[in-house]
Amino acid sequence: MADLTPDQIRSAQDVSKKRARDLADELGISEAALVAARVGMGVTKIEAHPNTLIPQVEALGPVMALTRNVSCVIEKVGPYVDYRPGDHAGMIFSETIDLRMFPSRWVHAFAVEQETEAGPKRSLQIFDAAGDAVHKIHLRPESNHDAWPDLVETLSVGDDDQSLELTARQPVEGPKINPEKAEALRAEWDKMTDTHQFMRICSKLKINRLGAYHMAGAPYARKLSVDAANDMLEKVQASGIEFMFFVGNMGCIEIHTGPIGRLQRMGPWQNILDPGFDMHLRLDHIAEVWAVSKPSKRGPVVSVEAFDAEGMVIFQAFGVGFEGRNSRPQWNDIVHTLEPLKDEVVA
Repeated sequence: MADLTPDQIRSAQDVSKKRARDLADELGISEAALVAARVGMGVTKIEAHPNTLIPQVEALGPVMALTRNVSCVIEKVGPYVDYRPGDHAGMIFSETIDLRMFPSRWVHAFAVEQETEAGPKRSLQIFDAAGDAVHKIHLRPESNHDAWPDLVETLSVGDDDQSLELTARQPVEGPKINPEKAEALRAEWDKMTDTHQFMRICSKLKINRLGAYHMAGAPYARKLSVDAANDMLEKVQASGIEFMFFVGNMGCIEIHTGPIGRLQRMGPWQNILDPGFDMHLRLDHIAEVWAVSKPSKRGPVVSVEAFDAEGMVIFQAFGVGFEGRNSRPQWNDIVHTLEPLKDEVVA
């Protein structure tokens, strides 16, 4: 990581028109270091733990929730209500904002205020120990801006240092495979009654999600063409069905539940541009796509999951199985039509 002073970082910011993440990459620093360089200049260090931070956000009313990884960004508009704390994961379940937050990854946080010609631009930005963005909350014109000063004062940690203690970024773990345990995996898979049991099975067998898909094979996990990810989005849009779209990183997962209205391709990006919901996906980052079927008490749960070349999950998509809102039959039909990888045989 480049050894730049806060003054040097601010000087680069002043002449750059790039997005924060792109500028940080260009400078060889973390995005959190970019933000910290302006502490005391519209930026305030605040409590990062979601149990402290998120309950304060409710007073802001409707805001934009943004979660991203290297290849996909999801943005949803709504209020943060009914936060449910947890030692391992905090959660928000609402019609608009649906989040899973993992507190151990919420390490650095800032309240950011920038004056623009259109008025003040305000956001809360949370980063992990390496300084990578975990989650961001952007105020909108209709947000309750009157609540902002009290929120910042309540959450401030009273630290004016413009530098951060950061750790090295953890490398992505590629597919963790143990061929000798393939039969044991399939046997455990058959006994699942809830999809949340899957990761416990992986932990028990000392493998990971992508490794399990490689090991299990069809009919449990079918490897698809990389073009199947975009094909899936287009077919969901054309059908008008609701689906669930998960985008996240190690610290936060954000979920959209609903249909797709407007799809717009721009170069390598495929974009969903709907009222209250935007998604931006780098199609050229997709290296593997899997159609996965896991048993549950209510029948098979089928997903489409995309991974990058390092083995990081880019997104997961599911049919909707809520009471009175069941799109799973139509979703399963769509997934069945997706093109398999040419050397894969459909079971």
